[in-house]
Amino acid sequence: MAVDTIDAAILRILQQNGRIANAELAEKIGLSASACSRRVDILEKTGVISGYHARLSHKALDYRIMVVVHISLSGQFAKTLTEFEAAVKLCPNVLVCYLMSGEYDYILRVAAKDLEDYERIHRDWLSALPHVVKINSSFSLREIIDRPNVGV
Repeated sequence: MAVDTIDAAILRILQQNGRIANAELAEKIGLSASACSRRVDILEKTGVISGYHARLSHKALDYRIMVVVHISLSGQFAKTLTEFEAAVKLCPNVLVCYLMSGEYDYILRVAAKDLEDYERIHRDWLSALPHVVKINSSFSLREIIDRPNVGV
């Protein structure tokens, strides 16, 4: 779907405040409430807007450690990838999982409360994932940026 300047303005505002009332959004954009609502509906139905989420503070929930985990599998056969991906989706501490090109097959971002919690996650979840032959964990020292929004 082509995003015009009005859609882009709507998206920028919704990225900053997904709970904004349609009437207020329409006023900021310079549209009638019904025209604004129709545009938002089209953006949702076409998948440009994929959902609305509460952004939680990991620190406030006592998840003080972020770990970047590089995973190597025994191969890249379709069955191997499918089984790994189905299993990794079940681990509640895995926040992000990417299939990669290059040295590692997958990169994960994992949240843990502390080192003992990460040891448990590593032992009970990551090491138990199917077809894993190598796990390399790197611990974040400090978050510089975690941008939830894309430029529109």
